Amino acid sequence: MTLAKTLRTFDLVLFNVAAIVGLRWVALTAHSGPSSLVLWVLAAVAFFIPQGLAVMTLSSAMPKEGGLYVWVSEAFGERHGFLAGWLYWSSNILYFPTLTLSTVVFALYIFNLRFAALENSAAYTAGASLLLLIVALWLNIIGMKSGRWVQNLGGLAQWVPAIVAVAVGVIALVETGSATPMPAASFAPSFAKLDTVIFFSQMCFAFAGLELAPIMAGEIIDARRAIPRALMISGLTIAAIYVLSTLALMWAVPSPKISIIGGINQSIAQAGIAHGLPWLGPPVALLMTVAGLGGLGAWLIGSARLLFVGGLDRYLPPVFARIHPRWHTPYVALLVQGGLAAVFILAATMGSSVHSAYLMLADATLIVYFLPYLYMFAAAIAMRRRIAQTQGALTMPGGALGSWLVNGIGALTTLTAIVLALIPPPDTHDRTAFFVRVFVGSFGFLIAGLIFYALAARRRAQTSVA
Repeated sequence: MTLAKTLRTFDLVLFNVAAIVGLRWVALTAHSGPSSLVLWVLAAVAFFIPQGLAVMTLSSAMPKEGGLYVWVSEAFGERHGFLAGWLYWSSNILYFPTLTLSTVVFALYIFNLRFAALENSAAYTAGASLLLLIVALWLNIIGMKSGRWVQNLGGLAQWVPAIVAVAVGVIALVETGSATPMPAASFAPSFAKLDTVIFFSQMCFAFAGLELAPIMAGEIIDARRAIPRALMISGLTIAAIYVLSTLALMWAVPSPKISIIGGINQSIAQAGIAHGLPWLGPPVALLMTVAGLGGLGAWLIGSARLLFVGGLDRYLPPVFARIHPRWHTPYVALLVQGGLAAVFILAATMGSSVHSAYLMLADATLIVYFLPYLYMFAAAIAMRRRIAQTQGALTMPGGALGSWLVNGIGALTTLTAIVLALIPPPDTHDRTAFFVRVFVGSFGFLIAGLIFYALAARRRAQTSVA
């Protein structure tokens, strides 16, 4: 039994937008002031474009189920492929809590500002996050024909709030002027300050995720053509949403008053009330919640495919490769993924405030997630000759020199972001505890991956002998 091919170019565009765009990043950048607009552009040049070109060349040459796992295995062998896939999957386990936390905070603003205080309630965020996870999990288990509409709606739901945010920002600018002062000097990032450099690494992370859709290449109709087309369309869309929404948010609300988690909803609700549009907040909050559900579904279904492929290759128990007889989905991999995500959601909301848990998980996720990116950029360089010789594959502009330059810039930016993610934010109360938790929580997955590979390789060897 095989996985059903149901995804087309339009589905992939919406999938990428739902998976990558997080309007919570817009709130974070708008909170930091006008210099974040320049940093968005720099992050696009130093990371987003190299990422897109690397994914485009590798996926066009090797459009196989497993994506990143397959590319690294082909370039450097099974050990490195397993480790890249393991780290990528692990990063998603850490990412789910930050995604669900932000989404359930968005949901509070469906009722305008009435329940906004629950943003800091661990009981609410934990319970609502688990409910959101169950809904996304169920929709993806019953199949991509139904589950893909969650991702499609999520992608569409990202555009509408962004358009509304821009419209509200323009209204505020015309009626009362920019709420955030924007002298020319304020647009220049101060790279002499460590805060700015750390913040830049988070903005690169906001652009990450173009490699997710190719993991499902076995379910994409004409993957060799569909993936590159979707990458170009969604790439331009994502960049525009981030830059324009950040600018509009600063027009509507003073930067220091923007919440780093619920900032979009908060700003639209407050600006709507201030400018005679009190009804505007709830529908936008509903769309933001749908967008968060779509993003959660996209990451669930994409990362579960790695467990599925690991089961096929016998690095994981064969049960992970089981496909549901009715819905033709890797339901065991999805259930395990969902169960572990639930554990980390509960762990994230216990023993610390929602704010500190969010920041800690964001840094740990960035490290674990970006380690496979180093593999990906290296694989794009190592496989450049094979890519050039593959019929129908897209090559990097500039030949070998272009491949080294583009992938080298991407890898250097990625490595810098990993190092900076270990540095606690300036307002952290216990900087040592923050560093230890992030370090152990991230590099612990690397050690665990090496142990799992050694055990899996031994088991495969014994099976082969038998």
